[in-house]
Order: sequence, then structure tokens, then C-alpha cells
Amino acid sequence: MFEIVAFYLFSILTIVMFCITVFTNNSLYALSSLAAGMIFISAFFFLLDADFLGAVQIVVYTGAVMALYAFGMMFFDSLSIVKEKIKNPRLVFLLTGVVALIIVIIFVSPIIGANIEAQYPVTPTWGNSRDVGIVLFTKYLIPFEVAAVMLLVAMIGGIILAGKKMEVSYSEMTEKEIDDFEIQTRENTAAKKDEK
Repeated sequence: MFEIVAFYLFSILTIVMFCITVFTNNSLYALSSLAAGMIFISAFFFLLDADFLGAVQIVVYTGAVMALYAFGMMFFDSLSIVKEKIKNPRLVFLLTGVVALIIVIIFVSPIIGANIEAQYPVTPTWGNSRDVGIVLFTKYLIPFEVAAVMLLVAMIGGIILAGKKMEVSYSEMTEKEIDDFEIQTRENTAAKKDEK
């Protein structure tokens, strides 16, 4: 019964987060909901007793990939004109608190009931995570390193492309020049909206 309730809850939350990612016009909301959706996906691994894959999902996708997206957004300066438009902040706070409480209860209830142990490890004295590490760094070492190099090349390429598209470099400006530039950018954006 617990698994069914948790599955439906995380399914709904994951779909809602990815729908927000796709349909929102605000890049900050898209990035935040994408990170939340990745965390909710890791809950499915925990429900299937694949604790190692759940932890990897959180660390790799939500940690590394989302940090890379945020780093790219900093270069494109897409967060400078973000303005909150929350009509009822108390309701948003209440719903967020209720969802967080439900998630905590779902994660804590199996821990209270029984101790967590690896199910059917390949080598019972080691555990599943050590088995995965040994296979990853022996048999699959070259594909692992190739994937790391490809991610590094993609990151460097993204930084170079973002640097070419930037009109002004903030690192070469004083604080007053940055403030004046941002005010001018906001005025230009407002003028474009008025023309439409």
C-alpha cells in the first residue's frame, strides 16, 4: 500500500514539475522545476530498492547537470529581469509546506519500520555500491572517461558560445556602470513591451 501511494504521489509531482519546465516563460522557474523533477525521479529508484542509483540521480543530475545549467544561465544573463508575480503567497507557502511534509513522511516511514540493507548484493561482504564501483572502474573505465571528456568539451564550448553572445562583459565594469547598464536594459525592455 505504501509503495502504491508513494508511486502515484511522485508520478504526479514529477509530471507537474516537468510541465512547469516546458510551459513556463521564466527561465528561473524552468530551472528550479527541472531540478525538482530530477529529485522526484530519484524517488522511484528508492522505491525499487535501488538506493545507489537514487543517490547517483540526485548527485549527478540534480547536482552536476543543474549546476551546469545554472552556470550557463549566468552567462546569458537571463535572470536579471525576473520579477515575482505571486498573487497569494500564503497559499503557495502552505502548499509547499504540505508537499514537503508528505515527502518527508514518505521517506522516513520505511526507515522507522526497518533498517535499510542492500537487497541481494553480488558480493555479500562488500555491498552493491562497491560492486558497482569495481565494475565501473575496471570493465567500463574507458567509456566512463570518454563521457567525462565529452562533458568537459561541451562545457567549454558552451562557455565560449555564451561569451561570444554577450554584448558587455561585467568583469570589466565598475559597480556604477553595471547598475546604469541594468537600468538602461530594463528601460529598453519596457519600451519594447510598450511598442507591442
